[in-house]
Amino acid sequence: MKYQKTKEVLNQLVADLSQMAMVIHQTHWYMRGTNFLKLHPLMDEFMDEINAQLDVISERLITLDGEPFSTLREMADHTGIKDEKGTFGKGTPERLATLVKDYRYLEELYQKGIEVSDEEKDYSTQDIFIGFKTEIEKKIWMIQAELNEAPEIDA
Repeated sequence: MKYQKTKEVLNQLVADLSQMAMVIHQTHWYMRGTNFLKLHPLMDEFMDEINAQLDVISERLITLDGEPFSTLREMADHTGIKDEKGTFGKGTPERLATLVKDYRYLEELYQKGIEVSDEEKDYSTQDIFIGFKTEIEKKIWMIQAELNEAPEIDA
């Protein structure tokens, strides 16, 4: 089957980007404290970016004759991003650290996609993976800067 490994990474991203949107939603909904007025609306921008990536990834998978996950159960069963119950008991730095951890997971998955799409000579999908990995790395840098930490990107 043509582009099988690439399609597997694309579908993994469908599940993981869907879960990431929920993690960002949770950060948005349960955020309190320092920098709330700045960070609360910023989470809307983060969600928009993840949802835009999800749409491109899903449509690319369909273009390659794949079938993206499309139910909550499929997303939950296949995501590699941890699911945690929302609570007001976490501070903003802890919430942002969770976002960084999950963005790093996505960065690694995009890197895997870059490698398998290269192996399968699907350069159009590889271009998508490279662009989105770059966006994710920037997001990691920005959040790490808010936490007064270095980006620590393994480019």
